[in-house]
Amino acid sequence: MPHTIRERKPLLTRVRRIKGQLAALEVALKEGSDCSAVLQQIAAVRGAVSGLMNHVMEGHIRDHLLSPERTEAERAHDLEPLLAALRSYMR
Repeated sequence: MPHTIRERKPLLTRVRRIKGQLAALEVALKEGSDCSAVLQQIAAVRGAVSGLMNHVMEGHIRDHLLSPERTEAERAHDLEPLLAALRSYMR
């Protein structure tokens, strides 16, 4: 079973938290909040998204790249999407 299905509940909890933080950012912008408050909210959103990325990435590495049940070819195949996601994320 893929780790994203096995860990669905905590992943969805993180996504809902991010949605709440984005909603708070939108409100802060609409209300003309001080720029320091807006920056703080942006930093919170970024941290939450990074935490989600780290959680999913760790599960992918453990389940797909380090699993002794996987062949070398399967590991190599599963490495490419991870590298592509990392390249995109690091831009």
